[in-house]
Amino acid sequence: MKDSTSYFLPDFGSLAIAAKVLLMAEAIAVIFAIARSDSLGLTTGRYFLFLSAYTLSIALVSLGLWRLVNRGLHRLSATVGSLLVIALMIVAVVVVTEGFINGLYALGIIPNRSPAWQLTILIHGVLIGTIVMLLGLRYLFVSHKAQIDAKLEQEARIQALQSRIRPHFLFNSMNSIASLTRSDPPRAEAALQDLADLFRVLLADARKLVPISAEQEISRQYLEIEKLRLGDRLTVQWTVSNVPRNALIPTLTLQPLLENAIYHGIEPRFGGGTVKVELWGDNAETLNVLISNPIPEVRKHAHGRGNKIAMDNIRQRLASHFSDAATLQTFEEGDQYHVKIKMPIVRNQGGSY
Repeated sequence: MKDSTSYFLPDFGSLAIAAKVLLMAEAIAVIFAIARSDSLGLTTGRYFLFLSAYTLSIALVSLGLWRLVNRGLHRLSATVGSLLVIALMIVAVVVVTEGFINGLYALGIIPNRSPAWQLTILIHGVLIGTIVMLLGLRYLFVSHKAQIDAKLEQEARIQALQSRIRPHFLFNSMNSIASLTRSDPPRAEAALQDLADLFRVLLADARKLVPISAEQEISRQYLEIEKLRLGDRLTVQWTVSNVPRNALIPTLTLQPLLENAIYHGIEPRFGGGTVKVELWGDNAETLNVLISNPIPEVRKHAHGRGNKIAMDNIRQRLASHFSDAATLQTFEEGDQYHVKIKMPIVRNQGGSY
């Protein structure tokens, strides 16, 4: 079976590939027209028009042949597919060359149907076309390999970013659970289950999108763990409106933001505070997330630096999944600090509001 990661041949039915092939054909005509003479006189101009028509005709015929085999081409190995592409280009050179010679003869420009230079121009066309195709295929291979390497690096970066969890959270959670093992064993057991579920998500495949309900559930479990040590100092308000049940979002989108809000907004305050989580959809196309927390009376510089690193990490994860289609903004209003995310709504099959 063909390995899709090593298959570099493009979709020859696409307009982008057609435009590139035609541009390359025209560039070849320009190069040979300039190389023919030291001046750009009338003779060179006519020669360029002939070369341009010749190379563009070869390109168009080649594209037509490639498009005919395009669907079956992708069932072949990269090597066999490349040889077939070159072979079809050679067929195009032969067909176009014969057509041009017959056309010149019909117009009376050449005296006979089989001129002495027929074989020469045919050989030159095949050799030049083959060299150009080999260079083009090499470019496609290198470009494809670079894209695969970039994708693998991006996936590794996503996994690394997802796997980040502040050590203080783990230590504090284990201490809180340990304190409950004798006084409230059922609650300690539930907390251990929540912690296990959270780490299971941390170790999962970060490239996948998950249902928003699953992301809300893992966030709820995280908040339950934090409430073990913060108690009444931590209050959470959820508001969900017009969000499709089948919407998918990157795993661990909410939890890091909640952790950030607690670490930088609730912990430094003696009386704690309320973390507000708002989720809503715009025209069934955009998912909005707004997480708000109170600003501490006394800000700590270390907390500020940690906040910036966390926001940068989340921005990178969103960019890895949605590129420029997702945004993350942070701003202050009164005594509240807000983080707002906008991302496209990606739907799983089935489901509704």
